Amino acid sequence: MRIAVPNKGRLHEPTIDLLERAGLHLENGADRKLYADTVDPDVTVLFARAADIPEYVSDGAADLGITGFDQVQEARVDNVSELLDLEFGRCRLVLAAPEDGDIDSVEDLAGKTVATEFPNITEDFFADTGVEPDIVEVSGATELTPHVEMADAIVDITSTGTTLKMNRLAVVDEVLSSSVRLFGRDDVLDEPKIGEVRTALSSVKQAEGKRYLMMNVPRDRLEDVRDVIPGLGGPTIMDIADEDDGESTVAVHAVVDERNVFETITEVKSAGASDILVTEIERLVE
Repeated sequence: MRIAVPNKGRLHEPTIDLLERAGLHLENGADRKLYADTVDPDVTVLFARAADIPEYVSDGAADLGITGFDQVQEARVDNVSELLDLEFGRCRLVLAAPEDGDIDSVEDLAGKTVATEFPNITEDFFADTGVEPDIVEVSGATELTPHVEMADAIVDITSTGTTLKMNRLAVVDEVLSSSVRLFGRDDVLDEPKIGEVRTALSSVKQAEGKRYLMMNVPRDRLEDVRDVIPGLGGPTIMDIADEDDGESTVAVHAVVDERNVFETITEVKSAGASDILVTEIERLVE
């Protein structure tokens, strides 16, 4: 099975890091290669331009792809399906126009010119609004086109809005919200290995922002401690093997949100817990 991933740019390193944390360690690294084997002999990673990955998957060169949702939408491939939102590489495609111009709404662009690196997404956006501008495809420096009279507005990617502000452009409307997704070709989605990879990646995402709490609790204080632990499905409770009577103290384990750890430790300690240990979680399979 082949997974196509970005070969460079802002999505490359986070994608490789995710694969590594999911247990799909790349052998011999990922630098200056077209492909890499993984510790799983049935899984190979292909490196491609982020914009080309949807076509790789659609045409059968790869079975799974990891790239931005915007790239999948722009490619207009009809035989791939999204399997998982990987929740990084977030950005927006926005419609923007000069701050001091006369474009204040989508309707103002009827008969005007819009420059973009995403002509298909832009065409779909305007088709939904019923407005018909002239869409011009450019290959870079999109934000400059209104200032050199190539376009009246642009559709471009923004993460923080800084580049738009630097070029005196104001957002008129949001065209698309994007993040990195795992997607696969429809004819292979039922194969076991596809499910294994999806579960591995999902388990890493599920573990993010979670911590594992372990503590000892007197049995007669157990209900008090249970009441203050915001665990996933409630805490796990186990007898401590070396207790003299096997009854006085139990071990309590729970998964909690990282943002709740400070408060939870304070509360369980007040409720009678001791020997409290907090650890990170690498993967969490639900």
